[in-house]
This record gives sequence, structure tokens and C-alpha cells, in this order.
Amino acid sequence: MAKQKTRKGKAAPDTSNELLENPEAIATRLGRGEAFVKENTKLVGGIIGLMILIIAGIVGYQIHKANQNEKAQGEMFQAVYYYEQDSLDFALNGDGVQPGFLDIIDEYGGTAAANLSHFYTGSIYLSQGEYQNALDHLENFSASDFFVQAQAYSLTGDAYMELGNQEEAIRSYQRASDYKTNKYFTPKYLFKLAIAYEEAGNLQEAIATYGEIESKYPDSYEYTEARKHKARLEGLASN
Repeated sequence: MAKQKTRKGKAAPDTSNELLENPEAIATRLGRGEAFVKENTKLVGGIIGLMILIIAGIVGYQIHKANQNEKAQGEMFQAVYYYEQDSLDFALNGDGVQPGFLDIIDEYGGTAAANLSHFYTGSIYLSQGEYQNALDHLENFSASDFFVQAQAYSLTGDAYMELGNQEEAIRSYQRASDYKTNKYFTPKYLFKLAIAYEEAGNLQEAIATYGEIESKYPDSYEYTEARKHKARLEGLASN
């Protein structure tokens, strides 16, 4: 291997293998490290202590959240029961003994139970005609479940339609129909999307959406109605 030249043309000393070939050099380097640790004991100890506190804090927070969620799910059971029995006021506000969905949201914010309570609360407000309150809660809900999340998007679209905001309704119905498409629920969301397009005066998009139901979901409940509305709109568009 050619040795590196200095500006005057002399070979520079080769120190690339000094640590491998010279035990004294290794000892010198180690000594410097030990000296740094000794001179900065408080700093090093502080950094280690801070790391331990951060890790402990993260673990403690996760355990606390898990415990809170477990407790919230237990308290939420009665509210879900009232919801299924159509006792919506008790489901929303509690019965004086057991909490309602709003109590779960307030007391256990950030838990999975509070997240699901937003969905229930939004659907209740929607059924009661409180459309803005419904939006506030439905848009705070998120889930990976293909049924519940798509349903939340669809209900959000319903609220926007009731408020006369077809543009946002279309966006919500589109999200519902695009979310993990399946033959059971997607045709329903597409049908709502087509209606929103028609309400917004966009007949071509409405025709195309009805056509999607017709071509992709011939076994769906919406199939026959989609064909009828598609033919009707095609007649209107041709005039």
C-alpha cells in the first residue's frame, strides 16, 4: 500500500493500525475515557437517571391507561345496554348510578372506551336531530374495525346532509365507500353517495356511482333501486 505523502513529498507516518499494534495506545485511549467519566460523574449519572425516569414514565403511563380503559369499559356496559334498549337519554347521561357515554368521555379521555363512546354519542345526537353535536363526536372517533369506522364516516355524511353541506357529505360518503370495501356495506354507502351527488347537482357522478353498484354489487339490496335511479338520471341528463 502506498504511503500518504505530505505537501513536501515526505511520507506521513502510518497510524491507521496504531491501536491494533500498540497496546500502550489502547491503554491511553481507555484511560482518557475513564478520566472523562470520573471528571463528569454527575453529568453521566444525571443522564442515566433521566433516561430511567423517562422509561419509567412511559411504562407507568401505559399501565395507567390500560387500567383506566379496563375500568371505563366496565362502567360503560350499562350505557351500551341502555343504547341497545333505545333508552337514549340514560345511555347518553347515565341513570344517576351508572355513568353514560358523556361521563365516560369526560372521565376517561384518551382510552379506547372513551373513543367508542364518541361513536355512540354521535349516533344518538344524530337520531335526536342535533347534527352539529353529532359531527363533533363522530369526527373525534377513529377505529380500525372495517364496520364501525365505515359506519362512522357514513353517519358523518348523514349529519352533513342534514346541515345542507353536500360537499362534506360527499367527502364522508366517499370515505365510507372506499374504506375496506365489501359486498355487505359498501353498496349502502355508495347509494348514499349517489344521492348526495344528485343533491349537489352533479348528475354525471351520481349516474357513475349508481353504475358502480350495478356493475360490482348485483346481489346487493341496493342493486334494483340503483338501476332505477341510474335510468332516471340518464333520462334527465339527456334532455
